[in-house]
Amino acid sequence: MTRVEAQMRSTMQDVPLSIASIVRYGTTVHGSSEVVTSTGDGVRRATFADVGRRAAQLANALRGLGVTGDQRVGTFMWNNQEHLEAYLAVPAMGAVLHTLNVRLFPDQLAYIIDHAEDVVVLADGSALPLLAKVLAQCPSVRHVVVNGAADISVLDGLDLLVHAWEDLIADQPDTFDWVEVDEHDAAAMCYTSGTTGNPKGVAYSHRSIYLHSMQVCMGDGFTLNARDTVLVVVPMFHAMAWGLPYAAMMVGTSMVMPDRFLTPEPLAQLIESQRPTIAGAVPTIWTALLAHLDAQPSDVSSLRNVVVGGSACPPALMKAFEERHGLHIIHAWGMTETSPLGSVCQLPRGVDGEEAWPYRITQGRLTCAVQHRLVGPDGSFVPHDGTSVGELQVRGPWVTASYYHDDDPEKFHDGWLRTGDVGSISADGFLTLTDRSKDVIKSGGEWISSVELENALMAHPAVAEASVVGVPDERWGERPLASVVVREGETVDVEQLRAFLAERVASWQLPERWAFIDEVPKTSVGKFDKKVLRKRYADGALAVQTMAGPGGSG
Repeated sequence: MTRVEAQMRSTMQDVPLSIASIVRYGTTVHGSSEVVTSTGDGVRRATFADVGRRAAQLANALRGLGVTGDQRVGTFMWNNQEHLEAYLAVPAMGAVLHTLNVRLFPDQLAYIIDHAEDVVVLADGSALPLLAKVLAQCPSVRHVVVNGAADISVLDGLDLLVHAWEDLIADQPDTFDWVEVDEHDAAAMCYTSGTTGNPKGVAYSHRSIYLHSMQVCMGDGFTLNARDTVLVVVPMFHAMAWGLPYAAMMVGTSMVMPDRFLTPEPLAQLIESQRPTIAGAVPTIWTALLAHLDAQPSDVSSLRNVVVGGSACPPALMKAFEERHGLHIIHAWGMTETSPLGSVCQLPRGVDGEEAWPYRITQGRLTCAVQHRLVGPDGSFVPHDGTSVGELQVRGPWVTASYYHDDDPEKFHDGWLRTGDVGSISADGFLTLTDRSKDVIKSGGEWISSVELENALMAHPAVAEASVVGVPDERWGERPLASVVVREGETVDVEQLRAFLAERVASWQLPERWAFIDEVPKTSVGKFDKKVLRKRYADGALAVQTMAGPGGSG
């Protein structure tokens, strides 16, 4: 692309894109929209205006605790009203919100608190015992603010001050002069789940969050508007809850927050009683909810769209929800490094019914702002023809260019983020991910997609979950190991599963190693934890049945 030497400048005003502007607008223009939080045996409600006033009180209280600049304020909280108040208050006062994953291993949690240098941690009382285990390793933390009932004695002996949330904000003014920072300044931080090595920090800017929020609301995003209510199941401590809180505040979408009550029964009750129109969560949540709805039907007819991301959604799960409960599942793709929205599967014009399924099982179209390319193992660019496969690389205004205080030259190349996801892109922009690069099974010089095998296995009516990993093989280098969870009340054996698979994949891809397990291990964000399965196999901790392999090998 060429440029003239003297480019004409626009006449437009240069107004910064900031969280403060979202807070001011959402809590006034959309002040009557609601945040509904589950209490386990009911709900509590607050308007956006109420939340705005309480966010101002929290900001004033944090100023009193010494948060006067870009200090990091951690949140160790579930999805609830108070967490939303922190989402608004901390970045809009000029500080940096750092969401802490409640499900992380203690050593990883201590690492990220220390690495980000959090000075205050806001914590739900129910999660306080988990936090207390690591705070001795986090010298930067000077204050802990506790939301709700808690046994604060678990913090005894620690060199910090403990405050009750409601007491801390009670006497504070309910207005705050929200700060207009440089739009490129950090507003929030998330850390990757650290599947290999330490978690890595991503610092989102005010500008990136603002633009990302607009994309979430758009017609080729999650299509939010003021008449909607969104059930936010995806954790607010993971990838900013997919941007849903800020997007909802921007357009007035009411929010339903499940707090820590994430098992199928309370979720089904919440859907039936609060009538959300949109919901978002990882596939494992919807798998469990489907089994519950099949056994104990609830009225979930209010949901027009269910967004699934985090990992590939099995087509069998999508079809089961559609056929048995009338729920339309929409695939989306993203990662912590992309804020996280990268693609959403909204159907192209004129496609409906059975013709829609080849599109629906893809991860959808990458958005206009997220530039993308596929790169082969030799570094060459792979054509977008729907069949050629390469690693997905992306760049854009809400894609990180680096990690916080952590150089990783392997992850970034020539201004592009290497996602580690392998797949194809069609000529009309639909992304189909076949695997993570680290999970592709390299067998005899050919690649086997673990995701394709998993999806095929989970289409079997007796299979609740299935995970496939590559394990060492003397003849072929690697071969697939299938670990299967059988649905309650069902029976199935290896021969039946292999026969079922043989109708759906090439014969040389059929696993010869099988294990029946009680549950597929999950990561802290609900994805299949394949490194655990690989280790169990290596340690001999899996009861493996071995069948004949390709070419008759055993």
